[in-house]
Amino acid sequence: MTKIAIPVYQPDLGGNEKRYVNECLDSTWISSRGRFVTEFESNFARRIGVQHAATVSNGTVALHLALLALGIGPGDEVIVPTLTYVASVNAITYTGATPVFVDSARDTWQIDPDDIRRHLTPRTRAIMPVHIYGQACDMASIMGLANEYRLFVVEDCAEAIGTLYQDRHVGTFGDISTFSFFGNKTITTGEGGMVVSNDKTLIERARHLKGQGLAAHREYWHDIVGYNYRMTNIQAAIGLAQLERADAFIARKRSIALQYARALEGVPAEVHREAPGTTHSYWMISILVERAEQREPLREHLALAGIETRPVFYPVHTMPMHSRSFRRHPVAEDLAWRGINLPSWPGLSDEQVGFIAARIGDFFGHDA
Repeated sequence: MTKIAIPVYQPDLGGNEKRYVNECLDSTWISSRGRFVTEFESNFARRIGVQHAATVSNGTVALHLALLALGIGPGDEVIVPTLTYVASVNAITYTGATPVFVDSARDTWQIDPDDIRRHLTPRTRAIMPVHIYGQACDMASIMGLANEYRLFVVEDCAEAIGTLYQDRHVGTFGDISTFSFFGNKTITTGEGGMVVSNDKTLIERARHLKGQGLAAHREYWHDIVGYNYRMTNIQAAIGLAQLERADAFIARKRSIALQYARALEGVPAEVHREAPGTTHSYWMISILVERAEQREPLREHLALAGIETRPVFYPVHTMPMHSRSFRRHPVAEDLAWRGINLPSWPGLSDEQVGFIAARIGDFFGHDA
């Protein structure tokens, strides 16, 4: 067996990234001001169909700002899926609010609207749906609950650039939404994020907070305790170049997901599928093995062939800092113990996808 090195993710920087970064260096506008910041914000907002967008230094602080802009704080509860990356929950705790964990829907792996209803209390102020791995949450049900109980909705779209729900881009349903441009995301700025909203007041609050609380009409006068959460012009230059090729990245990732699904037919490994009425952007292409005890042996088998994999997110309610009021979330726990993220970057060749699928088939004694 030929051993090759195939990482789970690798960014593609083959567009205008170098040209735009060099323009930043030549102009000396390398910090948080410059044309690329404003162009990245306006082009991103236009792409997803939202009125306002503000760049920030990473996806976690985007969530923090979104919650602060809504006035979320001590005494409040925020509904969040337990099957998510820990940053979603960390941002809630930064505000002093309490994260309330909710289980997942088995068919989509996304937050379960029925379980949201079961966890609502008089202290609930907001729902944070997280579109994990590029599949959309059931936004019609979530927005119905939010309207019924007069709750805010903060969409965590860190993994969902290119994800649609009923032909609308995710991030356009909630009161305020966030994106991440970390190095492993579909488009990247290395580190970076975006806060978006159709509410001008919320974006103005986010901008005020991200820039050290600087007053709008008085130099070096700060009227609130703010944060330094700004994106640099260099990061935005990379982001703008990446955004120019986002359609190609997403199309290729969807093609790779389809290749995996076809190649793994008959293999006892369930590929994360696109839900009806949605467009899955496949930030990560993931599979479920039949039994939890198969996962690590399969990952070890793939590692011996030079193929990197990662486990699906561990439920946050099982982590030490959140396990004091432990409750069972059986669907999320089952998905977490059986799930594997496969190599998912758009630069993967058809031959590499076939090689990975064949090694999965080898493990199960199947000719994939």
